[in-house]
Parts: sequence; structure tokens; C-alpha cells
Amino acid sequence: MTGVAGKQKRPQWHYVPEVPVQVSPLFRTPFAPLAILKWIVAGWFPVTERLIILFLALLSWFFFHPALIRCQVFQFDWIAQIFIRNLLLMLLVAGGLHLYLYVYKKQGDERRYDARPLAENSKLFTFNKQVYDNLFWSCASGVTVWSAYEVLMMWALANGYAPALAWPGDILWLLLLIFLVPIWETFYFYLIHRMLHWPPLYRRVHYLHHRNTNVGPWSGLSMHPVEHLIYLGSVLIHWIVPSNPLLIIFHLQYFTLSAVTTHAGFEGIVINGKKRLGLGTFHHQLHHRFFECNYGGLEIPWDKWMGSFHDGTPESHQQFLAGRRARSAAGKT
Repeated sequence: MTGVAGKQKRPQWHYVPEVPVQVSPLFRTPFAPLAILKWIVAGWFPVTERLIILFLALLSWFFFHPALIRCQVFQFDWIAQIFIRNLLLMLLVAGGLHLYLYVYKKQGDERRYDARPLAENSKLFTFNKQVYDNLFWSCASGVTVWSAYEVLMMWALANGYAPALAWPGDILWLLLLIFLVPIWETFYFYLIHRMLHWPPLYRRVHYLHHRNTNVGPWSGLSMHPVEHLIYLGSVLIHWIVPSNPLLIIFHLQYFTLSAVTTHAGFEGIVINGKKRLGLGTFHHQLHHRFFECNYGGLEIPWDKWMGSFHDGTPESHQQFLAGRRARSAAGKT
């Protein structure tokens, strides 16, 4: 395709996966139990980000977490233990993916949605560089708020202020709640995300995350501190819903580390020409490019219900552009 003066027009995307993007069948009518079972199994097995995060949560709980009795009183040693562990996890996951995909380019641009380089020498970003900006906000604010919520919940569990699951007596309830965390994340994320796109909040808070129109692993948790408080405040549901340390650790690690993978900029890790691990969804990549669509996730089809769904097809994009023009016209009248 050519543009003005015969110049070649840049393709909108470097890589487009199979479209239309599919939402989960959980709310499909008529009820489709086999499709639901297939979706659930594919979300966890054989090797998925959810399963890896659960494994990291188990490791964190067994080997790198203070005994709950120590958490009855706020003390520097156990609080520092949680913060350092979380910081190392962020460096391992976000830093590891960034090195693999962007520094050493182990799979080139294969399955990369947007092949433009991450921004450098840009006054838009803190330190004038996208990676430095993202790393700073993810660690200085993101890991701090993440750790603060974890400390608060451990203190509440240790003192009986938050309802607790017995271990191992309530293991079936624990497994059910672990399974429900990604569904709760989709439900909660859509609601707060629409709120963050309210113009006063967007201009003062959410803009910082949306400076990343082309995303990388460090972009996922690169947010304003107020957004970190809102986003990770999801874990406060466990002042009502019973939990234990493993569930709190998994809940927070899922919200933080899946944000890293979702913003990886690649559909997945490719080895020998085959995708071995899914990463960023095209669904959320569309949101970062066009802002006014796909506010939620795929588990609960909020965007379909609310008319903000972009399924990645040219037809859906034309509908999105028509809606944007209509909103712009309405705003001018």
C-alpha cells in the first residue's frame, strides 16, 4: 500500500495472530460445557504463565517467606525479606524476558506484534528512555506497593483480622480460589480500568502507563503509584474471602507477573519454530495502540457486553474508527 507521494505505508502490525480474538466460553449461550473445559485446561496446562506463576508462588511460600507468627508485629526483618524477594522476582521475570526478547533477540521479531524499537531519547519518558522509565516505575513504585499489600495481608492473617483457610484441611477451597484468581482479575481489572480512563484520572494517573504505545516486559507494571494502589488493591478482597499465605502470594504475583507477560510485546516464546509458552495477548496490544477498546480481559467478556470490544479484524477496526468519530463529533456539539 502506498501513501502520500508514493511512499510505502508502514503496516499497522508486524505480526497478527489468528483473528477474530476469542473471549472465553464461560458466558456463551447456549451453555457449552466441553468448550468451557477446553478453555480452562488450555489456560493452565501443559506449561502456561499461570502454572509458572503458581510454581513461583509455591517456591516463595516454602523457601522465601517469613513464618506467619513473625508477621504478628511489623518488623523490619520480615518486611525486608518480602520486599527483596519480590524485587528479585520482578528482575527475574521482567528482566529475563527483556534480555531474551529485546537485548539478545533470541527469536528476532518472530511473533512480535509491533516491530518498532522501544523508545530512546524521548522526553516523554522518565530518564528519556522507555526501558529505564518502565524499570524505575515497576520497581520503585510497583514492587513497593506489591510488597506493602502483602505485608498488610500477612499481618492481618497472623492476627486474625482477615479470615483464614486451614492448612491442609481446606485445601480444596484453596485450589478453587487459586483457580478463580484469574477470573476475579478480569472482573476487577475491567472496572478499575474504565475508571482510570475517566479523563481527570487518566490525565493525572493512567497517562503514565499509556506512554507505552509499543510495549515490552517492563511496561506491564510501569504505573503511577496511585494506579498501583488501585490495581493491586484487588487483594483486599481477602479481608472478606478467606485466604492463607500461599493464596495471598499467588494473588499478588499473578497480578504483577502476568502484567509483565501480557505486555511482553510478543505472542509467545518460540523455540524451533513452535510456540512453547504464551505471552502477550493481541487483545491487550490493541488497547495500547488504540486506547478506547479492550479495557478488560478475555475470561469475562465485559468489553463485548459494553460495546468496547475490538477483535483484531479489519471489520472490527472500521467499527472502532466509526465509533471514535461519532464520540469525537458528539464531544464537539
